[in-house]
Amino acid sequence: MKIVKISTLLLAGLGITACVTNPVTGRSSLQIANNSEIVTAAAAEYKTTLSSSKVITGTADANRVKNVGAKIKNAAYAYYKSIGRESALSGYNWEFNLIQDSQLNAWCMPGGKVAFYTGILPVCKDDNGIAVVMGHEVSHALAGHGNERISQAMIAQYGGSFLGGTISNSQWAGIFEKVYPVGAQVGLLAYGRKQESEADEMGLQLMAMAGYDPRTATSFWQRMEASSTGSRQPEFLSTHPNPANRIADLNADMPKALQYYKAAGGKL
Repeated sequence: MKIVKISTLLLAGLGITACVTNPVTGRSSLQIANNSEIVTAAAAEYKTTLSSSKVITGTADANRVKNVGAKIKNAAYAYYKSIGRESALSGYNWEFNLIQDSQLNAWCMPGGKVAFYTGILPVCKDDNGIAVVMGHEVSHALAGHGNERISQAMIAQYGGSFLGGTISNSQWAGIFEKVYPVGAQVGLLAYGRKQESEADEMGLQLMAMAGYDPRTATSFWQRMEASSTGSRQPEFLSTHPNPANRIADLNADMPKALQYYKAAGGKL
């Protein structure tokens, strides 16, 4: 009983020292895992995914994915710099790759490793649609959602024992693989609804900062929902908010996004 109490107090202390606030949304989350370890593991999984996939290069679609990704990344850097938080992005090494795959999916690993599947391009339709998806996925990385989910898994599985550095390499690998399934579904982190909603909000602001029309986000998500076959949703939507709630939330966040869009030269 004494050990449990000590662990609880230590975890409560960590809640104060490892609480990270998202500079775009204002949401706070507990992130106690080692970011450098997460980024290293994510980069290795990303490399494995690319080596076992057909990566499309040099085509108009591949270039669009890279260009939209770069613009959103640059917009994020400009925003973080404007608020004195550019150091938070120092560990990112961005890559934007288009993969030949029929899945309606895209993902961004911690550290900025993006995979965009050809299957989702018809739903995107144009650069604005790509920006909706790209902004959402990049936001997962920028918000530290991987660290948050891994931290939750560490606490759930080991309690306070990891505070003394007692988790082995194999235990750490087990946690990472549990959160980031290895293989064809790599990158499909089991994000919670709060993280998905935050990625919607942050992604909307980022695409607007990059000069893409945030008003196109609602029609994109409606197209994604319509792409569901029977009762089976695309993996991209498996843990996402209720469609009606998502649209309502996007509309609530739209005035702020439109201000960023106008500042970026967009026409209202």
